[in-house]
Amino acid sequence: MSVSIRFAGAAAAGVVALGGGLSVSAASADDTSTTPCAQQQAKVEKAEAALVRVTAVFERQQARVAKAKKVVAAAEAGREKAEARRLLADAKQDRKETKVTKRAQQQRLAKAQERLTECETAPEPTETATPA
Repeated sequence: MSVSIRFAGAAAAGVVALGGGLSVSAASADDTSTTPCAQQQAKVEKAEAALVRVTAVFERQQARVAKAKKVVAAAEAGREKAEARRLLADAKQDRKETKVTKRAQQQRLAKAQERLTECETAPEPTETATPA
């Protein structure tokens, strides 16, 4: 008897879990159907947020390079100067990589905005009555 109660409990839990999952997906489907370009708008917002993050990283890299240049100028000749130059080269390399990433993100954002504009300017599809 206890085994059948366990199975019944597991089955009830499964039905409740599936029912809750279906209602969540139905709600999210309604959100995208109300505005025809919601998916493109979400992608534009995501790309803008990513660009803000990449820009912040790039600014930190710029500051790091400026600081490394000052350290090189203040370093004494010999090993200290060589180490400072290595750190400057590393900072410049990181800045260069971040600059490439920033440019790529700017292009992604431009493309997403272009797709959103195309979606917004596209004529609404109209349903025509077909003769029976």
